[in-house]
Amino acid sequence: MKQKDRYSKITGWFRSNMAFAESELRYSNAYELLVAVILSAQCTDVRVNMVTPALFKKYPSSKLLAKANIEDVFELIHSISYPNNKAKHLVAMAQMLEDDFGGLIPDSVRDLQKLPGVGIKTANVIASIVYNKPVIAVDTHVFRVAHRTGLVDESDKTPEKVEEKLERNIPEQFRAVSHHWLILHGRYVCTARSPHCSDCGISKYCKYFEDNLQR
Repeated sequence: MKQKDRYSKITGWFRSNMAFAESELRYSNAYELLVAVILSAQCTDVRVNMVTPALFKKYPSSKLLAKANIEDVFELIHSISYPNNKAKHLVAMAQMLEDDFGGLIPDSVRDLQKLPGVGIKTANVIASIVYNKPVIAVDTHVFRVAHRTGLVDESDKTPEKVEEKLERNIPEQFRAVSHHWLILHGRYVCTARSPHCSDCGISKYCKYFEDNLQR
């Protein structure tokens, strides 16, 4: 199957079967989402959702978080991966948000990346969810599913290359939701160790299935 057709078939299946898809992180506003996404780096959404209620209760705004003691933040997030660095990033992020952006979450990927603890993946997540920007955040699930299905090539070895290829081939109006399609598919169906191909709705369009399992 040509790559162009693969994109059409796979995105078409998701549009028909998973038209509504969203982050599994729990949040009530842009500030909470930003904090949760920073915490989610190399950590599960389940674990983050266990930690954030107490964190948001004590620091319900960037203004309050900017004044927080790093050690106090650490105590609230110590069960998260890399809590020392993340505690420092959260307080510094909130301080910059207040000092440079008036407490408002930036709407551009470039400005978002100026915030401590915010890389391209986090910036794309915020831009796509909060502002519906036509960008695709590439985490480990998206990276794996994109390669395994054949949406990208073996030569696309970095998240940046994968992001570029996906955004070039997925229409703007579907890019934001495509991020969630691929993440959820990778989390529950196209898992890292043993993909559940027999339960996969896109297996007939998948390069891995085509090359290894199709008879």
